[in-house]
Amino acid sequence: MADAVVVLATRNPHKVDEIRDAFHVPGVTFTSMDEFPHVPETVEDGDTFEANARKKAREVCAATGLAALADDSGLVVDALGGEPGVRSARFAGEDADDAANRALLVQRIRDVPEEQRTARFVCVLALALPGDLEMVVAGECSGRILTEERGDGGFGYDPLFVADSTQRTFAEMSRREKAALSHRGRALVNAQDAMGRLLREWAGRLA
Repeated sequence: MADAVVVLATRNPHKVDEIRDAFHVPGVTFTSMDEFPHVPETVEDGDTFEANARKKAREVCAATGLAALADDSGLVVDALGGEPGVRSARFAGEDADDAANRALLVQRIRDVPEEQRTARFVCVLALALPGDLEMVVAGECSGRILTEERGDGGFGYDPLFVADSTQRTFAEMSRREKAALSHRGRALVNAQDAMGRLLREWAGRLA
């Protein structure tokens, strides 16, 4: 009997890997947006991570006819009034890459004293099932921003972020170590129970 399919509403391979590593639901297979090249990218114009996550999940669910799990996440820097926030992936411009976003962050925060470079990563996961059934969970990780990059792993702002409970950046950690601390890892832990139960029930109805 084939598993039920949930589309991960992202084409970011790093996010796909992190979700697949941490979120396991019997009877459910997670696939990425790469399997649906005809589905356009969602315009992320919400003012909050939750608004963007819900919009992505709803649009991908409607376009594919399948359940969709969307992630919206980003870095909230206190000294920058919460920036880059929901614009984390587009901080240096609509077509900016990770390196350009990090360079702008360092430029903006270089003269801020270290004790004031507090920040947190935020992740919101939204699940949309056919029939307008939705669920949202979230996770956060607090830390501080460096002015020089360290490590060659991870993605996004990982080389500049040190979580409160460690002295290493996310980019200096293995994927497993990062998952134990990160905003996405914590959101996925929160998802495993309630969201996992909802998915199991849904998959059972399809069997």
